[in-house]
Amino acid sequence: MPPAFPERAAWGTASSLRAWQQQALEAYFGTDGRQPGPRDFLAVATPGAGKTTFALRLARELMERRAVVAVTVVCPTEHLKRQWAESAARVGIKLDPEWQNSSGPVGKDFHGVAVTYATVAARPALHRNRTESRKTLVIFDEVHHAGDGLSWGDAVREAFEPAARRLSLSGTPFRTDINPIPFVEYEEGPDGVRRSRADYTYGYGPALADGVVRPVIFLAYAGEMRWRTRAGDEITATLGEPLTQDQTAQAWRAALDPKGDWIKQVLAAADRRLTELRRVIPDAGGLVIATDHETARAYAKMLRAVTGEGATIVLSDDPSASKKIKQFSETEDRWMVAVRMVSEGVDIPRLCVGVYATSTSTPLFFAQAIGRFVRARKRGETASVFLPSVPTLMGHAAELEEERDHVLDRPVREDGLDDDLIAEANKKQDTPDVGEELPFETVEASATFDRVLYDGGEFGMHATPGSAEEEEYLGIPGLLEPEQVSALLRKRQAEQLAGSRKKTGDPRADRTAAEDIAALRRELNGLVNAWNHRTGQPQGVIHNELRRQCGGPAVPQASAEEIKARITKIREWAARRRH
Repeated sequence: MPPAFPERAAWGTASSLRAWQQQALEAYFGTDGRQPGPRDFLAVATPGAGKTTFALRLARELMERRAVVAVTVVCPTEHLKRQWAESAARVGIKLDPEWQNSSGPVGKDFHGVAVTYATVAARPALHRNRTESRKTLVIFDEVHHAGDGLSWGDAVREAFEPAARRLSLSGTPFRTDINPIPFVEYEEGPDGVRRSRADYTYGYGPALADGVVRPVIFLAYAGEMRWRTRAGDEITATLGEPLTQDQTAQAWRAALDPKGDWIKQVLAAADRRLTELRRVIPDAGGLVIATDHETARAYAKMLRAVTGEGATIVLSDDPSASKKIKQFSETEDRWMVAVRMVSEGVDIPRLCVGVYATSTSTPLFFAQAIGRFVRARKRGETASVFLPSVPTLMGHAAELEEERDHVLDRPVREDGLDDDLIAEANKKQDTPDVGEELPFETVEASATFDRVLYDGGEFGMHATPGSAEEEEYLGIPGLLEPEQVSALLRKRQAEQLAGSRKKTGDPRADRTAAEDIAALRRELNGLVNAWNHRTGQPQGVIHNELRRQCGGPAVPQASAEEIKARITKIREWAARRRH
């Protein structure tokens, strides 16, 4: 097998394939390479692994075998159309990214077109006629978009049912609704629930082990928030401590409010981390994910005050957005601020530092946003993402390596996985979400370094911004192997705890309540994973049943005693099953 490295080739131009890409081709054509290949194929690979390179190599092979003579790429955004066309051109496939429904026949100089799902949905019969006229390979980029509502799914099915071959790609193989995705197969599990079946899967965990993607260090920040309600009442809460759902939402939004100091302090910390990374990755860049246009501009102003340099602002309705993204990718500028449209459409391998400054909490949006930072160029690079210490986000960060398939036939869940879909999260907007305006005025918001999440572990204790304790974590070297990162985090936490013991004189302070609950969470998750392998039940179903029998909130919000009760309960299940 070809190595996953050495140096990463330009996107879409690799002359030799990574091991997973070669394996995926063998899954398609057979190990001897002589099979004709299936009509439909679903490849799921983590963001940054090289799905485009695989797809274009497959397209090239099918064209050389005369299995197809035309290629249509369907993708979510206008920017991605151009990225696909540029990448395809490097391997000799000419795609027209400017083709529209009103353009007439595709030019003779092109092998096909790159279009958006919205373009297809507008005139499916037109695309069906194109597809029927020539033997066509259709590549669905981020295929979950084909299930964005029944009308989109029906349009995609109508347009491309006659295709000679269909290749579906996804980096996030799950949706939170129950609309079936066209041309994707579903299988019924032991629990009677149908789930999507991928023909080839390459998850974040294996990609990390192969050195294909970067490991991610999550730096969580808590802090004191104070706001005034419309009734004139002042409320104070601490982000990162157990709160009601409404209090958490309000404290979270207060933290992101440009009027407070929380976001200023976090942006300053993120820039210090970026400076550390640029010692060994000179062109390392940072991306702030903002909720709306107004806050994006405010964050850019803050970054200028911190760095003395302007930040690139990319807004969802800006016709020059694609040009700005491309320009930023080709420079060594420090920061970009974007409004949501980063889940797909931003492919900038030099992005190494992120600030998750949005109240969007869907697991799909979170996974795709983090995917902007994991694309590796050389071994040893790490990505650092700063985020509010909010239970929902902490849960998403801890579950980054889990893989989910698209699930049909299930009831509405209560664990936060049924938020609005990514299409809603990426909609154009000039103001905060309708109905989500802050129902209060931020009075005060200050940040506190809370902890680091890495490789399933939690490290660090509360520290004030600018303190030596915080700097210990911000100064982690930018080129380390994953196991070296873990060892360094453990060492620095031990030093921090030792310093705490000296200050308090308490020899028992070497184990904090935070460490206890983190250990309990890991134990519970390990038991749930084992029960999943034993019974075939999805992990989310197991967690929900434990909550139903034992009571209490979801794991990120649960107390130590509540988690202990669930550990006892699942051990009881295992004991009964053995007998």
